[in-house]
Amino acid sequence: MTVIVILALVALFIGLRLYSVLGERTGHEQQPILKPAESDARAAPPVTQPPVAQPAPAETGDMAFVPTAGPGVRAILAADPNFDVARFLEGAKSAYRMILESFWKGDLDTLQSHVDPHVFDAFAAAVEQRKTDGLKLDNRLVTIDQAVISEATLERGVAVVTVRFEADIAAVTRNSEGQVVAGSLSDAVQTRDLWTFRRDTGSRDPNWVLIETDEEE
Repeated sequence: MTVIVILALVALFIGLRLYSVLGERTGHEQQPILKPAESDARAAPPVTQPPVAQPAPAETGDMAFVPTAGPGVRAILAADPNFDVARFLEGAKSAYRMILESFWKGDLDTLQSHVDPHVFDAFAAAVEQRKTDGLKLDNRLVTIDQAVISEATLERGVAVVTVRFEADIAAVTRNSEGQVVAGSLSDAVQTRDLWTFRRDTGSRDPNWVLIETDEEE
């Protein structure tokens, strides 16, 4: 009897040691989930492609002057610090529209104050010829696509600048009865004109005078 009690105590002692080392296992517990090792406790941001920069829309008259006109433009700027290329081109476009519309209407008084005498004589002769032929122009300047300085010079304080205009013009010629004899208002024609302006940089008058007109070939 004593031997049995001793053996029972030994078995109980061994069981308690195994329980303290292994814990209580039932054979049905969930297997642990293994996590991958992390080099940084913070989650790394997702890798994305850098944004692609979109080109800026092109503006009307995307260059102010051709490279060959650069030295002349800089010489004018040196002689007249108030000369501004962008402002000059805006004024040139306004003059282009005003002079053309005055010529089409036969408004010689408006033309005379903005053009050189020999240019005025050419315009006046064309207006008089239209009257003699009994014709009227019903033209429309639809849009000025571009105005670029193609040439610029400065000589003895006098600046001379040539501007290349690209414009769409709807041209119609009517007879004395108002009937269309040439052209169409529904079809604009692209024109390329070279207009040359002159101004004395020492003058207080800021206005430029048209001294020559030509068509670009």
